[in-house]
Amino acid sequence: MTAPASTYRLQLRPGFDFADARGVVAYLRDLGIGAVYVSPVLEATPGSTHGYDVTDPTRMREELGGEDGFRSLTAAAREAGLGVVVDIVPNHMSVEVPSANPWWRHVLRDGSRSAYANHFDIDWSRGRVLVPVLGSADDLAKLTVEGDELVYFDHRFPIAPGTGEGSPQEVHDRQHYELVDWRRGNTELNYRRFFDITTLAAVTVERPEVFDDTHREILTWVNAEEVTGLRIDHPDGLADPGAYVRRLRDAAPHAWIVIEKILHPGEHLPESWPVEGTTGYDAMRETLGVLLDPAGEEAFTKLADRLGVRTDYAAVEQEARRLVTDTILVAEVRRIAGLLDGVDVDAARAAVAETMIAFGVYRSYLPEVESTWTDAVERARDRRPDLDAALTTLDQQVRGDPEGELATRIQQTSGMVVAKGTEDTTFYRFTRFAALNEVGGSPEVWGMGVDEFHRLAAERDAGRPATMTALTTHDTKRSEDTRARMAVLAEVADDFADAVASWTERCGIDEPSLNLLAWQTLVGAWPISDERLGDYLLKAARESKLRTTWTEPDEEFEKSVAAWPARVRDEVGDEVEAFVRRIEWPGWSNSLTQKIVQLTAPGVPDVYQGTELWDFSLVDPDNRRPVDYDLRREMLARFDEGLVPELDVSGATKLFVVQRALTLRRDRPELFEGYRSLSADGPAAAHALAYARSEDLVVVGTRLPVGLEAAGGWGDTTLTLGEGEWTDLITGATIAGGVAELSAVLTRYPVALLVRS
Repeated sequence: MTAPASTYRLQLRPGFDFADARGVVAYLRDLGIGAVYVSPVLEATPGSTHGYDVTDPTRMREELGGEDGFRSLTAAAREAGLGVVVDIVPNHMSVEVPSANPWWRHVLRDGSRSAYANHFDIDWSRGRVLVPVLGSADDLAKLTVEGDELVYFDHRFPIAPGTGEGSPQEVHDRQHYELVDWRRGNTELNYRRFFDITTLAAVTVERPEVFDDTHREILTWVNAEEVTGLRIDHPDGLADPGAYVRRLRDAAPHAWIVIEKILHPGEHLPESWPVEGTTGYDAMRETLGVLLDPAGEEAFTKLADRLGVRTDYAAVEQEARRLVTDTILVAEVRRIAGLLDGVDVDAARAAVAETMIAFGVYRSYLPEVESTWTDAVERARDRRPDLDAALTTLDQQVRGDPEGELATRIQQTSGMVVAKGTEDTTFYRFTRFAALNEVGGSPEVWGMGVDEFHRLAAERDAGRPATMTALTTHDTKRSEDTRARMAVLAEVADDFADAVASWTERCGIDEPSLNLLAWQTLVGAWPISDERLGDYLLKAARESKLRTTWTEPDEEFEKSVAAWPARVRDEVGDEVEAFVRRIEWPGWSNSLTQKIVQLTAPGVPDVYQGTELWDFSLVDPDNRRPVDYDLRREMLARFDEGLVPELDVSGATKLFVVQRALTLRRDRPELFEGYRSLSADGPAAAHALAYARSEDLVVVGTRLPVGLEAAGGWGDTTLTLGEGEWTDLITGATIAGGVAELSAVLTRYPVALLVRS
């Protein structure tokens, strides 16, 4: 296995297909990228804009150009010297359009006798497959029969052979499926799903025959060396993630494999997993954390209290997770509780729910990793001593058979509770400082010190040096540059608190957590259109589930949220813009520092599409807007002509830094072997973030730029370099070895990439 020097993530969709991806390969080569990294490429729900709703894993997606289009893309990448990394989805398939999913259609038609009956995680003991699609139970009267299909508006379902006589209701009653009110899905569904999405049915990939059927197409490309790497989506939903990655490694021995595993602070991948690492959310958390001013925490906590936003994170998270177990994942909790022997039904459900609520990480990995399971059970027992007997039985049964159905299902489902309860609910309720509310983030932990950052970087280099690192992904709550600018707010926390209090008094949103989130978002993403901001705030309001939800919207409240951006622009827009101008340059400094750190620190850096220039995006679908590659090509061409750009609103400097760092990493990999922290000396030493990747490569960035400027700059702060002459590959400046003045090293930019001649 040879890991790519770096990757560049492309979001494929009908408007940006294999041919379009092929068209940017040369640009990515010139940018210094090591591998083209694409979103799922297998057949998906018609019109899908992301590809995670796979409908047929045996075929390349025709809307993207099919097999010929994919082959053309991989050939272009190979000719340019780039690898190809593909995102795959082993946990679930889309069943939204049965005609698009031949396996699911077969199951609906033939029931438990179908050749694919066990390809999906269906509880056949409960009889017919529940399909929650009707507007109400009365809508059964609206069914019609058309040929060999049962039709409900745009939904079409197969009719089992020999069952098509009589009224539509009579035909329906003979089928292997039952169409029911969509509201019954959360409580009665009898197939496992992806989170709370009933149109994504879980696949039993733990069965060898199912693994073979779902992976045959993509492994053909891997073994032909057309595909050089795989990104595995949602491994925590699998019955046995460890067994899955071992089977995948056996099938693809030479592929670079990373998994979308979110690691909490202090958590590590099990040692037995033969993968290169994760998709990099842990590195994202660390890179932002080291740039955050600890002095800002008190002011932001006081601001939240002043505005009525809750600051007791543990309580907010616990309530959000309980909302998930009690109202959203009810069917899953019931199914797990039904496996618990000798316990009253209500006590069994409560014990299962409480244990999943108490998880400190996404899931446990029994029997290899027991501590997370033990911690969850003990925490549940502390919270609910009345459930001691039920929890003891649950613990004993799970430990006694760690590969049994009970242990498997509760581990699969805990990740759903954590993700829905924390990422998709708590992060929109606990809005004290939203830059920390990121996938893999810990909003209750305010950053980290420089020494801890270096320790973790060295640990990554020693343990999993080929893991992916990221700053922005298709799933992040906000882009890297938005977070970088928001990090500046911690340095001007008192002034921002006063401004928000004043703005809120004049035109706040009538829901405290959304109101505080809205002001941070407005400043972080400015300039942003009213439409983009309105769409984001509507999604945030529904995700928080406080005043409105996706399923039970409060129309009047949502109208006021939609109108808020225009109202703010009219009433306080000039003040907001002035505040943004004040923190804009420090935000650029943070952006460049976190970018050069990601591109040069241990791990394989991924560049999310478009973020090589300033990108102030928010959560999807905002972060999936089209990218202007013509503009980027033009800028690269100017660099080739000798331009060293100014640090300004164009973002050219970021592109310049990205190209210089990635090209060095690709062309001189020997410089990136090892990691050693470096410490500056002098009055501004705390503002330097520096390390050596080898004896001949030193990276320097700037921390807390507002404080640095207030203190008068670098002054006589120094950094000791090895003897000899050093060149900053970004600016071209030369620096003598020995004790170097940081004011000379960082004259033009807040970052430097120093290589010894």
